Amino acid sequence: MKNLMLSLMVLALSGVVTVNANTHQPAVVKAQLQDEKKEVKVEELPDAVKATLASDEYKEWQAQKAYMVKPGTGAEYYEIELKKGEEAKTVKLDKDGKVVA
Repeated sequence: MKNLMLSLMVLALSGVVTVNANTHQPAVVKAQLQDEKKEVKVEELPDAVKATLASDEYKEWQAQKAYMVKPGTGAEYYEIELKKGEEAKTVKLDKDGKVVA
């Protein structure tokens, strides 16, 4: 009877270890899918992005900083920090100058 109880305890503990090991796996996957963000010079942005920034919607805003973002999933885009007086905002544009949600 003691051997049976010992066997059941070992099985129960191994099940807990397996469950705990599985709960940590998504964190590893998430770390592998992080966005890669690299600063780029505003003057080196693609012409289509510069054209969008010069359009009526953004012409009063000054680009302060720009980044090329390579998401873990999805297409690359540019994240541009804009400023107008005391106001600040960030716009995300793809290489064709279209707004990215």
